[in-house]
Amino acid sequence: MATPDLADLKQAHRTTWAAGRYAAVAEMIDVVAPDHLIERSGVAAGDRTLDVATGTGNVAVRTAALGADTVGLDLTPELLELARRRADDAGVEVEWVVGDAEELPFPDESFDRVLSAFGTQFAPRHSVTADELVRVCAPGGVIGLANWTPQGAIGELFRILGRYLPAPPPFASAPPLWGDEEHVRGLFAGHDVELELERTTTPFRFDSAEHWVSFMETSYGPLLKARERLGAEGTWDDCRSEIVAMMERRNESPGGGLLVPAEYLLVLARRP
Repeated sequence: MATPDLADLKQAHRTTWAAGRYAAVAEMIDVVAPDHLIERSGVAAGDRTLDVATGTGNVAVRTAALGADTVGLDLTPELLELARRRADDAGVEVEWVVGDAEELPFPDESFDRVLSAFGTQFAPRHSVTADELVRVCAPGGVIGLANWTPQGAIGELFRILGRYLPAPPPFASAPPLWGDEEHVRGLFAGHDVELELERTTTPFRFDSAEHWVSFMETSYGPLLKARERLGAEGTWDDCRSEIVAMMERRNESPGGGLLVPAEYLLVLARRP
């Protein structure tokens, strides 16, 4: 059972991810990672597949289209409503479940493929989440995750925010740690899984760094909520300037505009 502090944090997470326009953010991160994750995880027709922290269904809709028997789970009901509409538009069937990555409401060994793209890494207790992912994965199955790295653009975004926002509770680990190879190996060390880790990128393309920040501060829940809080405290302008400068430094566009290769870690944990 969740402690009061943990329950409060998870309610704050629900509120954060329901804010803004996450569907638009999901389109931005939909270019490479979901297809990469699904292909490397070996999803096939008939597989029992779980998309944990599905958001608006970037992974779940795709696996259902491949003929997998798909369940999409998320902590935030508002995102599942958007995911449900996407599945209807795509003409695929997905079972949508409101639930917690740290307490998956499924029996042991329920799924052949347990997947998440930039989702489970935001659950606060990383070891609890890893235990749950392994628990519901059947023998011979694969856990496949795409996680922002600490060194990438999103990892640096959270470091900048961390200099302005209050520290999280002691039990909550930083989300980008799920993109650190040593941290991931430690999370799965007590489980009988074979790990394969691969760093790669997905492109963020915008007119400019300013354009990217303007989009994210109105669409991406964590940044929108940070702007609200820091704006009231009078520190948002400084924080925002750091984020713009970070994206300008990372810009690899050969001409005009913004092109930032956003790094993520692909995690494959295979159960013998």
